[in-house]
Amino acid sequence: MSDYKALLSVFSKDRVGLISLVTGHLFDKGINLGDTSFAVLGKGGEFTSVIDIPADVPESELIEELRTLEGMQDADIDVRRFAFNGGDTPPTDITHHIRCEGPDQPGVLARLSEVFIDFDANIVRLKSDQIDREGQTIFVTRFSVYIPATRADNCLAALDNTASALGQTLTAERSEI
Repeated sequence: MSDYKALLSVFSKDRVGLISLVTGHLFDKGINLGDTSFAVLGKGGEFTSVIDIPADVPESELIEELRTLEGMQDADIDVRRFAFNGGDTPPTDITHHIRCEGPDQPGVLARLSEVFIDFDANIVRLKSDQIDREGQTIFVTRFSVYIPATRADNCLAALDNTASALGQTLTAERSEI
């Protein structure tokens, strides 16, 4: 039997040492981490990772073991085997880092993210935050995206127009690949 790939998702109350606790246990089980992210969301922390699990470790066993770690009893833990077949996926090389900032309002993220579709651009990473600034809620979104070189200028211009119409300020910089 060979190892298998899975997506591990852990959402629990955020605290110092959470990442070390989870990754230390995974290391002890012989589990290798691939693409991994962590974010504080509200008062919780969300850890996600593509992991290579030894074939003799069932998903249910891993979940139960993680749940026995200190402070993880109420955590939301999920392990899902990858079922994606081979095939084309959009490019994931990050060509641009983009930041939009302005007053929070419903639909901001939807309108901004729609622009990328028209230019065959792929959002590789996204992080949004609500920030209280002088009594006003400001929505800050950071995109790390792949934009085809021949379409980048037009994509950024269209994104800037959309952001401006939403009261957002846009800054963009090319990434060093």
